[in-house]
Amino acid sequence: MNTAVVRRAAAGLAAWLLARQAGTAASTTSAPTGSAPVTPAPTASPSTTPTTPTTSATSATPTASGLPPRDDRPPPLVVVGADARHGSERFAFDSVRVLAGAGLRAALLPVPVPTPVLAFAVRHLGADAGIMVTASHNPATDNGYKVYLGAPSGDPANGAQIVAPVDSEIEAAIDAVGPAASLPLGDGWTRLGEEIRSSYVAAAADTLRTDGAGGLADVRVAYTPLHGVGADTFEAVFTRAGLTAPFMVAEQVRPDPDFPTVPFPNPEEPGVMDRVLALGRAVGADVVIANDPDADRCAVAVNDRILTGDEVGMLLAEETLRTRPGPVATTIVSSRALAALAAAHNLRFSETLTGFKWIMRAHPDLAFGYEEALGYAVAPDLVRDKDGITAALAVAGIAAADKRRGRTLLDRLDDLARRYGLYVTAQVSIRLTGSSDSTERISAIMTALRADPPSRFGDTAVVGVHDLAAPSAHGRTAGSVPPADVVVFLLADGGRVVVRPSGTEPKIKSYLEVIAPVDPGADAEALAAARQQADTRMATLRDAVRRLLLDL
Repeated sequence: MNTAVVRRAAAGLAAWLLARQAGTAASTTSAPTGSAPVTPAPTASPSTTPTTPTTSATSATPTASGLPPRDDRPPPLVVVGADARHGSERFAFDSVRVLAGAGLRAALLPVPVPTPVLAFAVRHLGADAGIMVTASHNPATDNGYKVYLGAPSGDPANGAQIVAPVDSEIEAAIDAVGPAASLPLGDGWTRLGEEIRSSYVAAAADTLRTDGAGGLADVRVAYTPLHGVGADTFEAVFTRAGLTAPFMVAEQVRPDPDFPTVPFPNPEEPGVMDRVLALGRAVGADVVIANDPDADRCAVAVNDRILTGDEVGMLLAEETLRTRPGPVATTIVSSRALAALAAAHNLRFSETLTGFKWIMRAHPDLAFGYEEALGYAVAPDLVRDKDGITAALAVAGIAAADKRRGRTLLDRLDDLARRYGLYVTAQVSIRLTGSSDSTERISAIMTALRADPPSRFGDTAVVGVHDLAAPSAHGRTAGSVPPADVVVFLLADGGRVVVRPSGTEPKIKSYLEVIAPVDPGADAEALAAARQQADTRMATLRDAVRRLLLDL
């Protein structure tokens, strides 16, 4: 990420949006030909500086693509946000200046801002697109560029991140852009005030579903944003919803792009949650919560036990569907427990490729979606992406309800096991850093798995192999999921191993699942025995998968 890359990316997106509005984009894009509904450019806040006037472009404004917008529509509107990483604010400024220079309406959110607020703004403003400058939970040296698209109301893709073929079309538009130094830069962009974040806070607080019994203020939450940008918005949402402000890890509460107290700012990494767990013990917290640096993911712990993303996903699914039943979705690497829950409630269930860009497209009326990598959508109509803040609010609400009954989230997990069976999941990741050929290494591992798939993992036989790179050749229904670089191994004991390359880091990742039946009337002792047996099976499976991947 550097100025030239960012400016050319913004220019390519601008050209693609203008071409789409002019009716020249391919008919297979995620939105119909023509622009998504737009609102007039928001007026500048009182704090707007003289160098950032409101947009004054008209439909006759010439564009970089040479295709002026149609006379009956204003130019496309793009809203831009950024986190607090090194360069993020500068890259956001580069983006709005290039967009304005291309004749588009560009609006910049106050920097820094959580990713869910930017995703919310795309739908809230009726924008044609959104740009979020963030590397999410990646190492401090990284940065990134997320692109969201608007679409007509009712389209499940409205406000979701881009997918194929739009990603390739925008990439081609970027490739067609000339040198970054030759791109026109404009001052006709809008600096938004706090009104968007305030609207998000109000709407997010309203997502809390309670049983009306009160007691929200009694729940004690220990929280860390991991040096990211979530703290202020997180606290504002909690207090507006009626919860006591969370206890926060003091040395991690303010944004710091160097992430000095953690090796990786990812709550999934070992040791990253140690400080917030210690705070939880010190304050007697009922629940411990961590957001990743851009606050779109949420990690949860109870009594020093860090819950898996699948466990949190099931807790949130059951609670969400209690008051708002509807279609649910998760990914091919997440637990199959959600499918069991959906079947029990006679709800539509969808399985998608990894990533919320796919989950959000599963159904126009999606009620809940999650992925095991700590991403949850408890209010898809509010944010068409994962949202670590509304997820945290929902978790705190569940913890408050359980506390009133003398229970914890762990008791609720036991109840889920009795209803649907015990699903134990884990992940084995091999990080290929320090090597200039990590991409080639990862490709070689995937090729070897396909050429000579293992016949067993430890003592458990492999009874089926699904290669999602050629789904029709392995019995998958046409259109179930697009082809992907993923291999699924089905085990004789009902378990599963899914292997794929990481989409954002130099890793090969595998997702393991062990299933154990549980009697609906099982007491605490029987349930503990089932968990111990499943954990033993998982430990054996984890060792076997790690050895295999390291040997390839």
